[in-house]
Amino acid sequence: MDSFVFTAVLFAAACHAGWNAAIKTGLDPLSSTVLITTGAGLVSLALIPFAGLPPAAAWPWVIASVVIHLFYFIGLSEAYRTGDLGQVYPLARGTAPLMTAAMTAVMLGERIGAAGWSGIVILAAGVLLLSLRGGRLLEPPDRRAVSFALFTALTICLYSVVDGLGARIAGNPHPYTLAMFVGNALVMIVYFLIRRGPSVIAPSLRAWPVGLVGGSLQLLSYGIVIWAMTLAPIALVAALRETSVLFGALIAVLFLKEPLRPARIIAALMIVSGLVLIRLS
Repeated sequence: MDSFVFTAVLFAAACHAGWNAAIKTGLDPLSSTVLITTGAGLVSLALIPFAGLPPAAAWPWVIASVVIHLFYFIGLSEAYRTGDLGQVYPLARGTAPLMTAAMTAVMLGERIGAAGWSGIVILAAGVLLLSLRGGRLLEPPDRRAVSFALFTALTICLYSVVDGLGARIAGNPHPYTLAMFVGNALVMIVYFLIRRGPSVIAPSLRAWPVGLVGGSLQLLSYGIVIWAMTLAPIALVAALRETSVLFGALIAVLFLKEPLRPARIIAALMIVSGLVLIRLS
């Protein structure tokens, strides 16, 4: 993989860890998710006059992506509501690249070679190791949280493939990305109002800085990923993005002073080994 694309996706992974952490601050997970998605939509709306809209051929892919993202955000918020960030986030992100690699190999005929496949498998295994309750190996997983996490992984696989293809069809990934994020915001606001009612608007707006910052990180993170998928195999880019789990673990250890358990060290070494193999593929 090209070194510039590789580095850009790693930066996107760090941004991704940031906005996912924001979901667990202040409001309940669903309110935070809608707030951040709305923030991303507003920033995208402001940028559309400069980037333009995607061509007609790309709009079916935009719509499909918006529908899949609705189920992604529902699954993610429900997983966070029932489980810990340290368990849900790695589990959802760890199984997704394996699903994506299998789907792109079968449906798109993408060939990533032995090094690429090895890197994806090792990286995913390292991510999954981090899902063992943040390294607390003796605590059993929450079945409901695990179910929602795996459902979320399936939606990640689907929207990764749809967005990779949609951006390629669009020719320019930036208008595609902005249109998709505006659509995500509109759909999530409608879903939120139907589920909670208009009385939730005022409390949510009090946390608008979280929505704006988290939404900007969300847009920047996934915008880079969509751009990268127009230049490199979708499976490799999707796997690289999941190193956001490693960034999250580093933040937890360095800034939150969580213990550096042996499981975390092994998982980090596995993720780095996977990165090296992906870079060499």
